[in-house]
Amino acid sequence: MKIAVVGTGYVGLVAAACFAENGNSVVGVDIDEAKIKALRDGQIPIYEPGLAEIVVHNVEEGRLRFTTDIKAAVLQSDVLFIAVGTPQDDDGSADLQFVLKVAEQIADSMNGPKIVVNKSTVPVGTAAKVRAAIEARTKHPVSVVSNPEFLKEGAAVDDFLKPDRVVIGTDDPKAQAVMRELYEPFVRTGKPILMMDNVSAELTKYASNAMLALRISFMNEVANLCDATGADVEMVRRGMATDSRIGPAFLFPGLGYGGSCFPKDVKAIEHTSREYHAPMEIVAAVERVNTRQKTIMLPRMEKLLGDLKGKKIAVWGIAFKPRTDDIREAPALFVIEGLLAKGATVAAYDPKAMDHAKASLPDSVQWAKNGYGALEGADALLLATEWNEFREPDFSRMKSLMRRALIFDGRNIYNPKTVKAAGFEYVGIGRR
Repeated sequence: MKIAVVGTGYVGLVAAACFAENGNSVVGVDIDEAKIKALRDGQIPIYEPGLAEIVVHNVEEGRLRFTTDIKAAVLQSDVLFIAVGTPQDDDGSADLQFVLKVAEQIADSMNGPKIVVNKSTVPVGTAAKVRAAIEARTKHPVSVVSNPEFLKEGAAVDDFLKPDRVVIGTDDPKAQAVMRELYEPFVRTGKPILMMDNVSAELTKYASNAMLALRISFMNEVANLCDATGADVEMVRRGMATDSRIGPAFLFPGLGYGGSCFPKDVKAIEHTSREYHAPMEIVAAVERVNTRQKTIMLPRMEKLLGDLKGKKIAVWGIAFKPRTDDIREAPALFVIEGLLAKGATVAAYDPKAMDHAKASLPDSVQWAKNGYGALEGADALLLATEWNEFREPDFSRMKSLMRRALIFDGRNIYNPKTVKAAGFEYVGIGRR
């Protein structure tokens, strides 16, 4: 199948590479000439496990190429995916100017019937707007499909190649058949391809992420209650997770969620609910709880360390989650900025996200070459991102480097008994 993917950001690049991996002829389109040149040279602008290998392999095989010429891409393709950014305003509404601009460019270049697929995360009603924008500029027939992505950063390639489900929104039987043919190789294990209308598909993405964010925020509140009552959230979590009606996923408390999806999508569905006069009060509460959760560690530090001015705090992990270099809305950023505002010195390390973090945080942050380097003379360690390399450190070496053997475990990755046996003071989230 001949495919164009307009937008080579996180979603677009993963989609283009994975479609090519299945044997399709794919062209990735972007207005950023430097990015396109880098991609042609095998340089990947984001860190995502497995992505670089797939991109390079399919470019070498001739199934994947990159261009800035959207007209040529439209002329040569039957299915066109829109995967450009949808920046968010403060009220949660999405800015669709880039999506609609691409729709107009597609219309101006059409040489026959096309299937245009919204892959960007877009609010309810976007498919209708895209269709109107195209039909206003061309007489060629067009089918507009809503095909939201459900990729987890750090596992995006596996998620695309082996999806839990594929959601396709369109009422056009011909477009349904084409999309089913395109996705069937990814669901050979029996996972469903769910056909529905555009509006339902658009809402499915937001509702799914809002539910996952709700589970995280709920567990964070449970953990805070455990701190207040003396219960252990790990015991509570296990008791909940073994209930088949609940299950274990997304029940791990911490410093709050971040990234490009949950914060944005929670705000977006809440905005949509207000716009349609069907307010979602639970979703509004999820956002408030998450904002508060990012602030809980600083008072705990002050309680044990006193005045933070002049204190040195080591921070392990900046990315909002492991296996990615994405720092958008990362809880670590909020804590670090709070520490600096209190006059503390911060020494930080992250395996993949330091380049992005250096551009976002003040120059006063000290950047270590590894985790142990950040600990030299530290009054405490904050574990902010649960990278695997932080899970089983050399506690004896850590203790010899630090001024005070004190760990604030923002992701509950350590066993309090083990840490205390190594001579450390330990503060987790809801851990006894």
